[in-house]
Amino acid sequence: MTKPKNCIPVADAKVLQANWNNNQAKDIEKATGTKDVCAVTFNIDQLQQFIDYVKAESAIKGIDSPGIRVYFAAYNDKESNKATVFLNATESDDGNSANNYGIDPLNLGSNRWPPYAY
Repeated sequence: MTKPKNCIPVADAKVLQANWNNNQAKDIEKATGTKDVCAVTFNIDQLQQFIDYVKAESAIKGIDSPGIRVYFAAYNDKESNKATVFLNATESDDGNSANNYGIDPLNLGSNRWPPYAY
């Protein structure tokens, strides 16, 4: 299998994550008074199952090139007020495509605590 064309070097990823830590993470910590998660891990089999689910359900609806959008989110309950992400199917792989609300999003990855930089 060949490497996907949108892969970036590790050094570039470190710069991007450092940018987030030096900006957004500091603002979140200042606003909430505590550090927040900076990464969410999903099991690879769970991700593949979600991709297969999105492809199958999209095909039923006649969507040939679905996408998956990553949304930043946060819990707000007795157990946690920390950040998370969820993955949502879209009606195409275009960045401006509509969400496909007929497919349930994927959530419940695990958060590394305490947060560590990439």
